[in-house]
Amino acid sequence: MPIRFMTSPKYLLTSESVTEGHPDKVCDQISDAVLDAAFSVDPMSRVACETVAGKNLIMITGEITTAADLDFDAIARETLREIGYTDLKYGIDGNSCGIIRNASRQSPDINAGVSTALEARSNGSGADARRATGAGDQGMMVGFACNETDGLMPLTVDLSHRLVERLAAVRKDGTLPYLGPDGKSQITVEYRYGKPHRVDAVVISSQHDDTDDREGFTAKIRADVIEHVIKPIVPAELLDADTKYFVNPSGWFVVGGPQGDSGLTGRKILVDTYGGIARHGGGAFSGKDPTKVDRSGAYAARYVAKNLVAAGFADRLEVLVSYAIGVAEPTSVAVETFDTNHIPNERIEELVSEHFDLRPGAIIEDLQLRQPIYRKTAAYGHFGRKDLDLPWERTDKAEALKQAAGAVATAGD
Repeated sequence: MPIRFMTSPKYLLTSESVTEGHPDKVCDQISDAVLDAAFSVDPMSRVACETVAGKNLIMITGEITTAADLDFDAIARETLREIGYTDLKYGIDGNSCGIIRNASRQSPDINAGVSTALEARSNGSGADARRATGAGDQGMMVGFACNETDGLMPLTVDLSHRLVERLAAVRKDGTLPYLGPDGKSQITVEYRYGKPHRVDAVVISSQHDDTDDREGFTAKIRADVIEHVIKPIVPAELLDADTKYFVNPSGWFVVGGPQGDSGLTGRKILVDTYGGIARHGGGAFSGKDPTKVDRSGAYAARYVAKNLVAAGFADRLEVLVSYAIGVAEPTSVAVETFDTNHIPNERIEELVSEHFDLRPGAIIEDLQLRQPIYRKTAAYGHFGRKDLDLPWERTDKAEALKQAAGAVATAGD
């Protein structure tokens, strides 16, 4: 069920995020690095790359059809080194870890349905090229936007991402050199009548070097993380005397990374999207080329939702899209505004139909998705990223949407 708390006097919402060194995020980044390497040579590559990480071991598998000569070893090792896994004490060493390669070509059955959509097969060669690409799978995709932050993202997940991003930054720049690559954040925000009021709790867990002075180090890491990670990120006006801070609440976090827990591509789907604030269709993003609507459909749904909120049509808005494998046209498109709409929901849905083409081929073309732009999205979120110029994050249709809505209102008057 959608979250309805706009009329509640008090409501707590929580989201989490993980660092780039979290085992699952390591796998996401390697899978997307493989996709980028393929796209940098062959923009028509078909990629569904899965990565598994264990203690000092990486396995790359999946279906990959490309003209590019991919050096899987070099891609994986460079990704690990960039993250900071250069010493086995952190669970994996990018310079010496074992790498298993087990990739095959895409299934010819899937390839046929994607290359020529059902509509093109039914109508013959007269179908336009944008219609000719069928969805790479069936499924449901969700896009969301709200006006809580400049990036039109929920405050909880936005702060969670920025906290782990900051955790990595202070590790890499030497401010807190004893931190390891693996880590997590979680933040709970108290809402009043649908608006963020205060931060109720902040949780930070970070891998760190070993030491004999456990009691002294526990106090030091708590003080350091509050001072150098939490306070620079969480707005001071949202913190108060009742805000709770949990820094490494398990007590000790030396064994981490792929040694502390195995990693797998696609296990952090709520971290990748809206932190549990919106619904999720269930499909993961990383390692998949945009013919897979798990990725491109979710990006398009976010693009639609963000432009609708930027146009002022609603304060919170969710777009739900579904597809059938091998078919270009979505099987359904729906909009949920959580009773925050400023124009009728029916008109919003009409504007979506008039201004957005949600066929996979059109999405790929309109959002320019056949580019090597995915590796950076695989950590710290695919949405609301101010540090990346991502096509699905643009609000370039908001003005046209406002004009279209205004023209109808004027005609109705």
